[in-house]
Amino acid sequence: MENQTPMTETQNLKQMLSFQTGAVVSRMLVKNSSGNVTLFAFDEGEGLSEHTAPFDALVIGVEGQAEISIKDKRQILNEGETLLLPANIPHAVVPQGKFKMLLIMIRDEAKSTT
Repeated sequence: MENQTPMTETQNLKQMLSFQTGAVVSRMLVKNSSGNVTLFAFDEGEGLSEHTAPFDALVIGVEGQAEISIKDKRQILNEGETLLLPANIPHAVVPQGKFKMLLIMIRDEAKSTT
């Protein structure tokens, strides 16, 4: 971890990050050579446009609800639910109101050394 104190006490994900008007905010919880864990808070009307990532990512709904598209398939992700975003496949996040999610990205060592 770079310049961060490890979280060695229990934390409530909903309370770790506040919504900000008209913004998407994030907080990196873990970052190392194996991957990262990031908490996101989306204000109403905010989202992530379609993009790809070089590694698989696991999304966990923390608060609220969002429509997540993977390629041409749209799914609703609710609080407490999880969804895998496969590497190199276009995906987007469209919150249905205020929304918080935890994103876990694990790097594939074989891919990162090539």
